[in-house]
Amino acid sequence: MMKNILLLILFFVQFFEGFSQYRKYHFQQPKMGSPFNIIIYSTDSAAAAFAAEQTFKLIDTLNLVFSDYLPQSELNRLCNTAGKNEWVPVSPELFSILQKAKRANAISKGSFDITLSPVIRLWRTARQRQQLPPKDSIALAMKKVGSKYILLDARTRSVMLTRANMQLDLGGIAKGETAQKCINRLKELGFPFALADAGGDIVAGGTPENTPGWKVAINLPETEELMDRQLLLQNKSVTTSGDLYQYLVVNGVRYSHIIDPATGWASTNSRNVTVIADNGADADWLTKACSILSIKKAIKLVKKFKGAEVQIATLVNDQPVFYRSARFASYFR
Repeated sequence: MMKNILLLILFFVQFFEGFSQYRKYHFQQPKMGSPFNIIIYSTDSAAAAFAAEQTFKLIDTLNLVFSDYLPQSELNRLCNTAGKNEWVPVSPELFSILQKAKRANAISKGSFDITLSPVIRLWRTARQRQQLPPKDSIALAMKKVGSKYILLDARTRSVMLTRANMQLDLGGIAKGETAQKCINRLKELGFPFALADAGGDIVAGGTPENTPGWKVAINLPETEELMDRQLLLQNKSVTTSGDLYQYLVVNGVRYSHIIDPATGWASTNSRNVTVIADNGADADWLTKACSILSIKKAIKLVKKFKGAEVQIATLVNDQPVFYRSARFASYFR
């Protein structure tokens, strides 16, 4: 009898140990113009699915704030007041990201600027038509550009756009910000072991015990071919920017989708920039600024952020050459 009881106890211990083991659950929905992936380690598939659904709803809410494509987004409604000398109360989410964008513009000395939207739209049309935008059109659009024309009042959480016909584009920071908010929400829901991938803007949370981290691959410049080493991350964000899919070639010159705020012209630096940072917004915008800056200045910029690292990959005679900050390589598995 005692032997049977011991066998029964052993059975239940083994059963519940197996039942409580973490499994990885992957959820994907099209959001913000690209596939949005949420991966959750959980012991309960139904709970993980519910948490993912709540997180996708959060993304929809944030898209209604940040989007420059949706006419009735909060961002576009704000832009409609440009040049009207109006202080506009905005949501905490919009005010926060505008604060971050202004800070990014200042610390990057203008290499990141969310007021470039009039110029970016010209280059979108240029890529569709496969021809360069007219120089006079760029010059005219550049007159509407400048983060100094965004005024913020933290006391009333209000914004004034002082330049007429200004348009804001949060495309270089919003996906990273959204991915970070997804991870924050999943933690609130009781899922600290999760990863959010906003079309390449990745925020990695923790992982269960005995799981070393999240493996993240990086592609080489101008190709889908991946580096032979992967990053291993926990509680970090990573973004890679390059011109693999969005570019224009005219007279043998390759123009990136990343625009230099100083000139209004698309970058011709054929490079992939990967930034690891402590939060999604910083990883996102730093890749854009570092795509514009010289390699030396890009590495110097990233050094200003505690816990941030950068890798810049360029092509020399069709072969990749890598430039890295001091501790970037330590994240390779």
